[in-house]
Amino acid sequence: MTEEIRPDWHVYMARCADESLYTGIAIDVPARIAAHNAGKGARYTRSRTPVVLVYQEPAADRSSASCREHALKQLSRREKLLLIESRSGS
Repeated sequence: MTEEIRPDWHVYMARCADESLYTGIAIDVPARIAAHNAGKGARYTRSRTPVVLVYQEPAADRSSASCREHALKQLSRREKLLLIESRSGS
């Protein structure tokens, strides 16, 4: 039987209170979202709380998470919303 490998790093997108989308990486995504909401996350999200997790995907390591984060940040808002929608099954 093959053991499932759980990646440590994740890329995530959060919807801010002003409807903007923030993209980041984390090992513990729920804790990172909590930090954003406590005003201890990224400077961008501090004035845009509350934030809600809307997208998450695993990454093999920190380097791949950072590369994927950069790629997601290059997408247009419309492309990001389509990606979020495709993952949510809506």
